[in-house]
Amino acid sequence: MTKPCAPTSCAPAPLDDSLDIAELAVLAKALAHPARVQLLRHLALTGSCYFGNLSDISGLAPSTTSQHVKVLKEAGLILGSAEEQRTCYCVNPDRLALLKRLVEAL
Repeated sequence: MTKPCAPTSCAPAPLDDSLDIAELAVLAKALAHPARVQLLRHLALTGSCYFGNLSDISGLAPSTTSQHVKVLKEAGLILGSAEEQRTCYCVNPDRLALLKRLVEAL
C-alpha cells in the first residue's frame, strides 16, 4: 500500500533553463532502438576507431545496420571517416557528454 502524496512532496522541481528539450529529443530519438543503443555502447567501450563490420555487432543485415548507423551519425553521436577502402567508426565524445548532461538535467 502506498502512502498518499502530500502536496509539498509532490511539488515539481524548479525548471532547469539549461535543459535543451529539443536537443534531448533528437538524441533520445536516435537511441530509440535497441540496435542503436547496442552499436553506440560497443563503440563507446571500444574507445577508439572501430574498423570492423558493425553488422557483426548488431546481428542484423548490413543494410539494416547501415540505416541504424545513419541515424546515429545524423544525431552526431557517432563519427565515421573513410580511410582507404574501409570506414572507421567512433563515438563523438562531445555529443555523448551532451547527452549525459541533458539526461542529468531532467
